[in-house]
Amino acid sequence: MDNVLVDFGSGIAKLDEETVRAYKDIDEVPGIFSLMDPVPGAIEAVHILKDKFDVYILSTAPWNNPSAWADKVSWVTKYLDDVFHKRLIITHRKDLLIGDFLIDDRHKHGAQEFHGEWIQFGSEKFPTWDSVIEYLLSKA
Repeated sequence: MDNVLVDFGSGIAKLDEETVRAYKDIDEVPGIFSLMDPVPGAIEAVHILKDKFDVYILSTAPWNNPSAWADKVSWVTKYLDDVFHKRLIITHRKDLLIGDFLIDDRHKHGAQEFHGEWIQFGSEKFPTWDSVIEYLLSKA
């Protein structure tokens, strides 16, 4: 989700300075994941891809921020419940899941070892959702 569907920076921008200073790891701020806006083009892209692929969200939530887990469910319900209702998997081991494609911005949490094809969102090859859609639709 983070920096693929959800603009992490938009949540940080909504925090006051005192809160930002109080946390070493900003993703441990209670409620931060509920403050985030969608990445440009993400909502539209998911609606396009759902017609050609069996789509799920795989996300990692910070272990020391229990509200993050609930906030991620709330975010999906708010923005994409029509596509991802009960299709959110929170895991620290994305490589254990089965699929043809994984769209993720970082190699962490098993993305690089995923058994299908890892599409690195935000990379030179896939800088935007338009580039991801074009590539995936050519594979459908």
